[in-house]
Amino acid sequence: MILPDFKAFPREGRVLGIDWGLRRIGVAVSDPMHNFVFVRDVINMPRGAENHADLVADLAAQENVVGIVVGVPVYADGSYSDTTKMVYDFMEKLSEKTSLPICGIEENLTSHAAQESMGRVRVRDLKQRLDSESARVILENAIAMINRA
Repeated sequence: MILPDFKAFPREGRVLGIDWGLRRIGVAVSDPMHNFVFVRDVINMPRGAENHADLVADLAAQENVVGIVVGVPVYADGSYSDTTKMVYDFMEKLSEKTSLPICGIEENLTSHAAQESMGRVRVRDLKQRLDSESARVILENAIAMINRA
């Protein structure tokens, strides 16, 4: 089920953070008390693959999470891009694959924040780690909102 905000989102239990991408899906997971967030390996998608939701639903079950947070890209003025629609489509498909609550959170500048927190990294390593580091930032921001809701 897709929630409009974090008011009904679980206050305890592991939460999965997702930075969706057509070719790579960044992944992070919290501890049960939402004190720590851990990056996981990026899910690399073959060109033309359409099973993003299946893979994330499977991962959610493996990680034993109670909810999923998905970063939603929006422009600085709040308008949507083509990617925004694809992320919402992904969230709809994901909601058909799992009964877990799913909530979107705007992800403005998460890649920039993630890259800054990574420090100096080789370009090859940056490509492999940036998406999951972005998922970490998305999840940390969401946990702050969950705690305030």
